[in-house]
Amino acid sequence: MERKTKIHAEEGKQELLITREFDLPVALLFKAYVVPEIVEQWMGTKVLKLENRKHGSWRFETSDAQGNVVFQSNGVIHDVVPNQKITRTFEMDNTPFATQLEFLEFEELTSDTSKLTMHIVFRSVADRDQLLQLPFAQGINMAHNRLQEVVAQLN
Repeated sequence: MERKTKIHAEEGKQELLITREFDLPVALLFKAYVVPEIVEQWMGTKVLKLENRKHGSWRFETSDAQGNVVFQSNGVIHDVVPNQKITRTFEMDNTPFATQLEFLEFEELTSDTSKLTMHIVFRSVADRDQLLQLPFAQGINMAHNRLQEVVAQLN
């Protein structure tokens, strides 16, 4: 099955361009990234903090079935324009990956469809390529599929 989330990684560049079209109005797609209860549903993680404002911060934590924390991530929110964009950093705790800079753009295609474009900048080409060695593409596609399912039920 073809992945709906597309990842473009140009050779020799330290960035990724990720795009996905959703059968959701842009306002609902944006809410999926800024409302903690919705983020928790589609990401399968606990939102410890999500301050959607300039100079705000965020922190997520994922646990296994026994309650052991297996993944933590955090960052700083640099800019938020409702239904248009979020600029933030992304850092994974206890991993060799350096902090990334993420530009999320939300675009209305029609009244019922929208597009998410994520431009992610890494510290180096090697850091980007190291992430691409993991099942990153499969994981983000699965997460976006889940986002579509969860948020469509809110509509």
